[in-house]
Amino acid sequence: MPMERVIEPEIIDGMAPDHPMAIRSRRDLRMINFIMGNERWIRGCVKKHRASAAKGIVELGAGGGELLGTLASYGPSTGYDLVPKPEHLGEEVSWKQGDLWAREAEISGGILVANLFLHHLQAEELGRLGDMAKRFDVLIFVEPLRTKDAEWMGERLLPIVGEATKHDMMVSIRAGFVAGELPELLGLGSEWKVSERSTWRGGHRVLALRA
Repeated sequence: MPMERVIEPEIIDGMAPDHPMAIRSRRDLRMINFIMGNERWIRGCVKKHRASAAKGIVELGAGGGELLGTLASYGPSTGYDLVPKPEHLGEEVSWKQGDLWAREAEISGGILVANLFLHHLQAEELGRLGDMAKRFDVLIFVEPLRTKDAEWMGERLLPIVGEATKHDMMVSIRAGFVAGELPELLGLGSEWKVSERSTWRGGHRVLALRA
């Protein structure tokens, strides 16, 4: 029986990008992404779908921009986030700061990417995102796996992360997904070929290709 999905506020959501706890949290997230292998997997998927990448790569919740910066070599890349464009990103990367839903109508391209972002969204918002996804050929998502084993893995990292991450990481796991859940919430029907895989490191990966 899967744990019930619970969405709670995360500490980092209410902090300015230059707050010391926010800076530490982004550093923690880079470490967590490395341990989970998220960005390596995403880059591999993008590389296999170069024709779609050439139509434009969009990352939702692009955060520090590290992933998006590495994807820009495959096609025009645009990041959406509440924080300003990171200074290390060059002009080849477009950046849209602000509320995602205020820009909902403009978002389109070949590949849609989200790395540890969709768990922030309520079911209704995921349905809206599913409508947006129809403008893309390829969907690549990595989210927290919502299981007791994933919680156990998260607890092993608590001694080496900052105070905000200690709270937010466990909140993220409880808001994560199990097999079949995310495609259903997004409304991915027969027009999509969907594959899902959960990893022992606590990630749930979804790759959807337009059929």
